[in-house]
Formats: sequence, C-alpha cells, structure tokens
Amino acid sequence: MKFERLLIEASLKAGEEIMKVYARDFDVETKADESPLTEADKNSHLAIMSYLEQTELPILSEEGKHMEYSGRKEWSQFWLVDPLDGTKEFVKKNGEFTVNIALIENGLPVYGIIYAPVLKKLFVGNVGIEAWIAENVEFDSSVETILENKISIPKMKSAEPYIVVSSRSHFSPETQDYVDKLKKTKGQIDFASMGSSLKICLVAEGVADIYPRFGPTMEWDTGAGHAIAKAAGKMVTDHVTGEEMRYNKENLLNNWFIVE
Repeated sequence: MKFERLLIEASLKAGEEIMKVYARDFDVETKADESPLTEADKNSHLAIMSYLEQTELPILSEEGKHMEYSGRKEWSQFWLVDPLDGTKEFVKKNGEFTVNIALIENGLPVYGIIYAPVLKKLFVGNVGIEAWIAENVEFDSSVETILENKISIPKMKSAEPYIVVSSRSHFSPETQDYVDKLKKTKGQIDFASMGSSLKICLVAEGVADIYPRFGPTMEWDTGAGHAIAKAAGKMVTDHVTGEEMRYNKENLLNNWFIVE
C-alpha cells in the first residue's frame, strides 16, 4: 500500500499530540450530540490532516467540516478519520482510546490503521493482503522498526470458551438477548470488555470470537477497525441489511452490526 509509511507516521504524530494533552489537566467541551470534545481531539485532527492532505484524496473526519452528501456521494476513494476514538475513555484516563484512519473505496474499507498510544499497540489491515499488529510502539518509534517487528493476525484461539466482546458503556437489552441466544449454541460464554475501536481489534486479533454492537456508532468509529477485521478474515455485517457494512452513506450513523 503506497501510503502505508505516511499513515503510520500520521498515526504516531496524532498519538504524540494526544499524549501531550493526556499528561496534563484539560477542559472538556460538549458537542451538539452530547459527546465530549477535548483539545486532544482537535490537535490530533490537525496532525493527521497535515499528512493526509499530501495524498490529494478527500477526507471525512469526525472533527472536520462535514461536506453535504451531494458533494461527497460521488467520492470513489476517501480517507475516513476519527482523530480520537474513545474520548470518554480519554477523559476517564483508562488508556483505551485510539487514532483511527481508513481508506474507503466505493463504499467499502480497503485499508485501516489504529494506534492506541497508551497501550503502545498499532493495528493495520490491508484488505486482501495482510493484517498485523505491532507492540511497544512509541510515538517516536521508526517506521522501519515497526515493520520489522509486526506480527500477523489473527492469532489462533481455542474454541472454548466462546468470547463475546461487550462495550463498557453500551450493554443494551438487545445485546443481552443476543448473548442469551448464543449461549444455546455456544455453551460457556466469557466476556471481554474494551473501549473504542479496540473492541473490533479484539476479534481481528483472535482474542475474542464475536462483537455484537447494538448501539449507536458513526462511520468514523468503525471504518479502520472494519478494514483490519476484514483483512484478518473476519466479517463486519450490517445487522439490518445482512450484508457487509458500507460507508459514505447520506446518514453517517451506522446501523447495528456484528463482527465475527
């Protein structure tokens, strides 16, 4: 993927900007949709834009100005960005937040990169080619060192127990019903919890078996994780259509989905 080096550098720089704010006291604003916004979200966005603008592809970022559907519906390729996914986790200072960048082609993700600066993990998915993880990734790590130490995913997982990924803040009644049905066919079920797009990464990595998300998410929350999961041989299915989840819709709110 010709932009891979640039995307790794962009993710690390965004992580550096986020950690500068994370290390001190910061103010939290509330956006129109009641979600939190911090200086880290804004600084990460600006850092990523400085890299992606070099590619001359259009960019759809959570913290950017959103073009009307009439202006973006003809995009065949674009970058889908969440500069700080898991702002609630960032505010709680539990470390489970990420930088998400995805390349979307004709409505489907073809490349995704997720960097968790506190956990020092970098996940990459190049659909049809490879999915991998690099650990102990500092924001001043060299791209060469990262690529030399990458590990292919998914890792092998035992069939039992069957592990379901659950959100720390969105375990809805519908999710409970879905899990109850799984118990009838899968037997013993254990749970894994994680913040932000790292929930999708648990399935992509082979740590968990399934992630049912019966709660609200936006396209930039899932695009990068979708690409990584798909590159790792997993499926991200729209629970409403029964087909692969798609992007650059008129309404950027995702339907419920299942990663397995």
